[in-house]
Amino acid sequence: MKRAFITGTAGFIGFHLAELLLQEGWQVAGYDGMTDYYDVALKQRRHDLLRQHPGFHATEGRLEDAPLLTRTLTAANPDVIVHLAAQAGVRYSIDNPRAYVDANIVGTFNLMEAALAARPAHLLMASTSSVYGANTTMPYAESQKADTQMSFYAATKKANEAMAHAWAHIHDLPTTMFRFFTVYGPWGRPDMAPSKFTRAILKGQPIDIYNHGDMWRDFTYVTDLVRGIRLLIDAVPGEGPAVAGDSLSPVAPWRVVNIGNSRKERLEDFIAAIEAATGRRAIRNYMDMQPGDVPATWADASLLKALTGYAPQTDMREGIARFVDWYREYHGA
Repeated sequence: MKRAFITGTAGFIGFHLAELLLQEGWQVAGYDGMTDYYDVALKQRRHDLLRQHPGFHATEGRLEDAPLLTRTLTAANPDVIVHLAAQAGVRYSIDNPRAYVDANIVGTFNLMEAALAARPAHLLMASTSSVYGANTTMPYAESQKADTQMSFYAATKKANEAMAHAWAHIHDLPTTMFRFFTVYGPWGRPDMAPSKFTRAILKGQPIDIYNHGDMWRDFTYVTDLVRGIRLLIDAVPGEGPAVAGDSLSPVAPWRVVNIGNSRKERLEDFIAAIEAATGRRAIRNYMDMQPGDVPATWADASLLKALTGYAPQTDMREGIARFVDWYREYHGA
């Protein structure tokens, strides 16, 4: 029976990944700070569902608590570590940047240091498509330079990539970084656009649409995303030759991989899908671009396909319909 240590198991993506591994028969040790950045009751409900699996147990703790993190991880003795916990949110990083230094820089260092004692076969850590920043060549490929981040959140994630590369080189610790593209789906965060738009549309309230609607995103359904993570667990950097388009480092067992739907969608079409799923029209409030935001994201996910044989494929309209069904059931809306 394989053992995984996952940070952020009460979070959106961590919950879905833990559930997938538990269904495959893994033992999963979760670690989550239960911070109040958004509704803690939603996080607790996710953990309650995971606890229905006998192979799951969780510890409540902050990444900044290095002694607790190290003790918990060492006791779990995992085969793999998947680091998903972070202070998220582009706009919040403008108002409260220190929270990102504490959780994403200090907390990630604590996790990497704790991993040395456990010596997992593979360390996997979340980055973000936001690291591509002001890049204009699309679709985004891992081979592109990513030096022009537009938000402090993105900057901390790019720092994580650099930290992890140096750590992998110094300590010979196989490490994979993921760059996620606009993840959505059931159990999603209430501060993200799907929840905010659905809530407002159902209540007959206006929704804010930035850049006057000229926004494009590569919307990635959460079960597709965690399937990609699951398959990358077995694609250990340094084992076997490089594949076409590989980002494998020449000096470390380290690579970075995009996980996205490989399709650029208009934000207006995304809103239309929510309208179709709810049966209601949105009241649109068009606004200027927000600081730190970018007008478009679009993934080249060919490296994921080359490494795993898998490509995310859920159509955005189908995924939104599933999300709205969950939202209505969870909120009684």
